[in-house]
Amino acid sequence: MEIEQETAPKKTSWLGICAILAAIGASLCCVAPLLLLSLGIGGAWMSTLTSMQAVRPLFFILSLIFIGLGYRKLYWVPQHCSEGEVCALPYNMKRQRTTFWLGSAFILLLLAFPWYAPYFM
Repeated sequence: MEIEQETAPKKTSWLGICAILAAIGASLCCVAPLLLLSLGIGGAWMSTLTSMQAVRPLFFILSLIFIGLGYRKLYWVPQHCSEGEVCALPYNMKRQRTTFWLGSAFILLLLAFPWYAPYFM
């Protein structure tokens, strides 16, 4: 019984981590040149950093899938917690949902970066 309780939070955290990594992969073609420019590194070779553009749709879809799985885990799947366990406290569920929405907002900002990146140049 204790094994199930320990694996449930790990699955939730892996969903968030995978969603963030997929969002970074989706926006890598645009974030990397801007980051290098802000650090003072420039040159004509930076135009070759757009090679990740071909796999951007895959990372975009993966990000949305992981956000959807996280939403499903937090809102649709009932939690099976006994009275007195840490997962049964309403404060923990509220904190998890707040973290989920903050992380989702960050991920969506990363995914939309190619559309608002020209305003920074």
